[in-house]
Amino acid sequence: MPQISLTVNGKPASATVEARTLLVELLRDKLHLTGTHVGCDTSQCGACTVQVDGMSVKSCSMLAVQADGANVLTIEGLVNADGSLHPMQAMFREHHALQCGYCTPGMVMSAIDLVETHPEGLSEAQIRHGLEGNLCRCTGYHNIVKAIAAAWPLMHDKALPVAAE
Repeated sequence: MPQISLTVNGKPASATVEARTLLVELLRDKLHLTGTHVGCDTSQCGACTVQVDGMSVKSCSMLAVQADGANVLTIEGLVNADGSLHPMQAMFREHHALQCGYCTPGMVMSAIDLVETHPEGLSEAQIRHGLEGNLCRCTGYHNIVKAIAAAWPLMHDKALPVAAE
């Protein structure tokens, strides 16, 4: 069985895996990072989305051996050292962009990639298009879209408009 080494949430990790082991199985079963969810096993729902070398990947569609040497970021790796939330997590919380929460980790990981790859800004249509690979069966996306739009300026160090008193 192959031995793989990778960096997960900034820390070195290694494991012996079967060649057919999926990245999501490695994360959940061997590394005990259960924030990455398995929703459909067909890469349709996006609940298993993580970032591999800075790009969103559905971890149920990637073999663990393909991540050998890679830098993997999961939902658990987003929390800051002081315990504060990543701006995307904070905006999901502020805008009530979740209901049951099952899709939330994958949705947050996809949203971060979406915002990071659009430094010029994002329209509502672009956000909705960017979320097409992530399914939420509860919220109807309205608050998810609002949360992503609100996170964009925070992630790009842009000043937020000050509300008039």
